[in-house]
Amino acid sequence: MNPKEPSPFMQEALNLARRGLGRTAPNPAVGAVVVKEGRIVGRGYHRKAGEPHAEVLALQEAGPDARGAVMYVTLEPCVHHGRTPPCVDAILAAGIREVHIATLDPNPIVHGQGVQRLREAGVRVFVGEGAEQARVLIEGFAHWIHTRRPWVVAKFAMTVDGKVATRKKHARWITGPQARLWVHRLRDTVDAILVGRATVEADDPQLTTRLPDKTDVHHPLRVILDSRGRLPLDARVFQPTLPGQTVLVATHALPPERRAALEAQGVEVWLLEADPQGQVSLPALLDALGARGVTTLLVEGGPTVLGSFLDQDLLNKIHALVAPVLFGGKDAPSPIHGLGVERADQGLRLQRVRYEQVGEDLLITGYLTDPRF
Repeated sequence: MNPKEPSPFMQEALNLARRGLGRTAPNPAVGAVVVKEGRIVGRGYHRKAGEPHAEVLALQEAGPDARGAVMYVTLEPCVHHGRTPPCVDAILAAGIREVHIATLDPNPIVHGQGVQRLREAGVRVFVGEGAEQARVLIEGFAHWIHTRRPWVVAKFAMTVDGKVATRKKHARWITGPQARLWVHRLRDTVDAILVGRATVEADDPQLTTRLPDKTDVHHPLRVILDSRGRLPLDARVFQPTLPGQTVLVATHALPPERRAALEAQGVEVWLLEADPQGQVSLPALLDALGARGVTTLLVEGGPTVLGSFLDQDLLNKIHALVAPVLFGGKDAPSPIHGLGVERADQGLRLQRVRYEQVGEDLLITGYLTDPRF
């Protein structure tokens, strides 16, 4: 086996870590297992910021069996006091003799120091097993740590001829049921989801997570761009019966009675600076979301919103669902508008591209930037 590929024990830790995605911000999703004499005696994953870390939960489940055992953990154990004590101290106190770490912590106050503390205490430490999977799990955290802005992921569905709607702006449904279920699984893993006013007017979406096979679903923060706050109060995304939280982002002060009506329905209203076109400043928005602790932002907006993010070099990752359907029509919209590039050789080529079939549709995933680890 490739030494960087995960063993069954590290794979179990990675699987556990995924259960925390979308729920731990601004902390990373981490999983850990404790192994004694070839069997797992303790499991844990970080569930929420402020609650015990994965290592501590795995040690608690292992109990006395932790002494002389081996730990597999997806991220370097912390060495600093935050909302919880350092995980390195808990590992040493439990008597763990060997630790396998998938990847180092990108946080400068931890990076490499957890490994050093463990080795200085006589614990054998191995780094890199399952690193590729582990880094995908914390790419939002890594980006946020270094920029204090969320990692921005664009998602769109289009026909094989590159259309997101017909010439009459009909868009439901382009992809099949398996792809739509995949989108809800994606929502379950992110901190926030964003659309613009045009998407709300056209589709009246809920922007919630709906997974029929899962009860503990996560509903990301809903962010609606509406520069002048003109959306109707009865839009489904504003309804107080929806689970989760909605934020309306505008650039102009709303009439007091309108703002009061939105806030009475549980909607937060943010007033941010405008860009030269009079729209919400996207850098200012990302700063505000980062300050709130949002580490991953899923942009499901229409062509105008996606074009603005792309033109301003604010997209980090792309998920494109391509359906085996043809719409045709010169007036049928494409996924991304905006200014775009002038020449073909200026095209922004995706890196680390992955292709996956989802039902009858094709999912293309790629990166425009790499998070800093």
